[in-house]
Amino acid sequence: MSTKLIVVVVDGMRYDSAIENLGYMEHLAASGQAARCRVKSELPSLSRPLYEVLLTGTPSSYNGIASNGAVRLSQQKSLFHLTKEHGLVNATASYYWVSELYNRAPFHFLEDRDQHHQEKPIQHGRFYWEDHYPDSHLFLDGESLRREVHPDFLYIHSMNVDDDGHKFGPNSTEYRQKILTVDNLLSELIPLWKKEGYQIVVTSDHGMSEWRLHGGTTDEERLVPLYVISDQVETGIHDITLPQLAFAPLMCKLLNISTSEKMIPLPQQAAALVSGR
Repeated sequence: MSTKLIVVVVDGMRYDSAIENLGYMEHLAASGQAARCRVKSELPSLSRPLYEVLLTGTPSSYNGIASNGAVRLSQQKSLFHLTKEHGLVNATASYYWVSELYNRAPFHFLEDRDQHHQEKPIQHGRFYWEDHYPDSHLFLDGESLRREVHPDFLYIHSMNVDDDGHKFGPNSTEYRQKILTVDNLLSELIPLWKKEGYQIVVTSDHGMSEWRLHGGTTDEERLVPLYVISDQVETGIHDITLPQLAFAPLMCKLLNISTSEKMIPLPQQAAALVSGR
């Protein structure tokens, strides 16, 4: 049973748009090669607070990261901390806010683009700071890191879908095209990752409203997809909605590491995804 894991977070990709446009991922779910369900994001449905939710399993009312302007190091144990504590190698190709949460804040553009620090929570990182930084480059940043350092846990975080959602709206050709581009990139990389023995998870932090915004309480802003490719899960399409706080403990389960003390126990529906394997 593999415990190596690649997590892909597609920023700003709402659930309905994902299942309409991620043709490759939907094929994997429909053909029993992946599991797919919904996740309902925490509030506020903003990027930096939800990065913290995804990676630490704690709500903003507890962790204090409640706005995009909260530029400081997290005070919680993240998946980066936990994998390092368990003797695993971690790496990420992500937007610079991830570096600010777990390695150094504020981000220093000249010094922090490429990071290799065994003593820090993120051991290997490659970061970008422009929302239009091409997803094609970002995914290959992640893949080059995978080939360089052979991580047990690789976190890839892209921004183009969110960027075009804000510019053109979720019903635009541009927004849908960016999701189609992600799907195409995944169709090239996932077979390779599977061959290399990785489990793969694809999700998003938040969705996008008709007003080209997020941060509020609507389903359009909060419902996102979760795809899991792993021999530990029950494959197929599951008509369930998991709380986003369950994401981090679920990743710990896939990695076969203990959760932090602040993470919630896996809810029954999430446990059911992995209980039969």
